[in-house]
Amino acid sequence: MGLDQEVMPYIDQANIACGFHAGDPVTIHNTLALASKHNVSITAHPSYPDLVGFGRRSMKLDPMELHTTIQYQISALDGMASCQNLSVSCVKPHGALYNDMMSDAGIRKTVMEAVASYCKPLTLVLLSTSDNELHRREADRENLELMFEAFADRAYTDSGKLVSRKEPNAVHSHSGMLDQVRQLYENGTVTTTNKVLPLRCDTLCVHGDNMTAVEAIREIRAIISRE
Repeated sequence: MGLDQEVMPYIDQANIACGFHAGDPVTIHNTLALASKHNVSITAHPSYPDLVGFGRRSMKLDPMELHTTIQYQISALDGMASCQNLSVSCVKPHGALYNDMMSDAGIRKTVMEAVASYCKPLTLVLLSTSDNELHRREADRENLELMFEAFADRAYTDSGKLVSRKEPNAVHSHSGMLDQVRQLYENGTVTTTNKVLPLRCDTLCVHGDNMTAVEAIREIRAIISRE
């Protein structure tokens, strides 16, 4: 539903919905082909089974149900990818599952176990926060690789969490977003209300669902390419 053809030339990896919050077999097939055309790596984007709510509603799943729900979605995307001689390399939970994983150690453990016990090695994408070392130790217990993610357009609290969208100034202006990208890329920090905060950034989250976003991604790519 987004502007996938416009945004794909400017990204390194694509988070592809696996059917539980968005996506269908034809869309998945076409998105994989587009990623292949632009040499973009493939990340599975599993969610709660919440197609109506676009995966943005928290759901109470027991650990085994959540575990198998995640592996089912990874398997669907990875199987479709294999038909095009492609392969899933990363997993990034979507929406409410992503937020719940970051705030609930039990859910995070289940997600880590599901990804770590998949039939081949995969990397899990987590939000980069001041708790990175804790999360690294949790992942090490599962023999799981992590990739820490920062957001281009979101403001950060002093503790390294994202400012809630319910709060004022939670989302940066266009110029503020580009300033934060430069700061992350050059210095590995973000500026909060009260301080400059070190923040590890292995990958930068962007969205491509409107033309303004596509232009922003083009500018972000230009900033990185100039360095």
